[in-house]
Amino acid sequence: MKNTCVPVALLLSAITLSNSSHAEDDFPLLKGPYLGQTPPGLTAKPFAPGLVNTEEWGDAIGFSPDMNELHVSRWRHTRDAKEPESVIFKKVDNKWRKVSVPTGTRKPFHSPDGNTLHYGAQYKERTASGWSEMKSLGPAFESIRIMGLTASTQGTLVLDEMGAGGVGTLRYSQLVYGKREDPKPLPESINTGKWNAHPFIAPDESYIMWDGERESGFGSNDLYISFRKEDGSWGEAINMGDTVNTEAEEGGPQITPDGKYLFFNRMIPLANSDIGAQSDLYWIDAQLIESLKPKS
Repeated sequence: MKNTCVPVALLLSAITLSNSSHAEDDFPLLKGPYLGQTPPGLTAKPFAPGLVNTEEWGDAIGFSPDMNELHVSRWRHTRDAKEPESVIFKKVDNKWRKVSVPTGTRKPFHSPDGNTLHYGAQYKERTASGWSEMKSLGPAFESIRIMGLTASTQGTLVLDEMGAGGVGTLRYSQLVYGKREDPKPLPESINTGKWNAHPFIAPDESYIMWDGERESGFGSNDLYISFRKEDGSWGEAINMGDTVNTEAEEGGPQITPDGKYLFFNRMIPLANSDIGAQSDLYWIDAQLIESLKPKS
């Protein structure tokens, strides 16, 4: 992904809704939360087919903490696919509007309080006049190839490191007396198997989710979860089950800021001879997480 970073607030102020490259007449009227989509139950289903999920591109999303913006970044399924169209959906007067953003715009991860935008090893902070200049988390972070990074309300960061040979390691970094620690590996109960990446830490640090590949899984990457134990340590990794996992590749779990739904990607190999996979975004009721929690 390119290193071009354009703050969401500036994009929305620079690109007016009336001058969007997408005519309003061609965009459906969407009202209510989650782009007006009917929420799922405890069966995962595709999110916003034709709007977010497309046959042309893979998709990754991120809600703003107030749930009024949805940033969708996209990538090609195959080399011959047309240039991806990344967009921001913005809710105004309970109606959603779509705004195109420049190709290569990086999708930020918002801190739970909405005051920090994370871009891997870099970040921006909210100021009285807007967003700060890009800052670095430090040399220890810059030396890591980070694909995914999330933050808790206490400022703990959980991130992945893509190492040589495609080996993935999950790391964490805490704030100690206001000072950022260098990232350290999470325990072996989490960092086990062929692959571990794309973590999500609960705002209250009660659990961590990620995608990993293990012999005990359903096929390719599966979604896993580890719950925080009473002594502060992390419990054994739990496969999140066939409600979300299949023989295909699942990844990128995240919970909506309101805590109600789990979103994740599913990548199914293309049926024809093209190299690549159809990547679609799914969602399911977050009650699934409570059902996986070990009974004390």
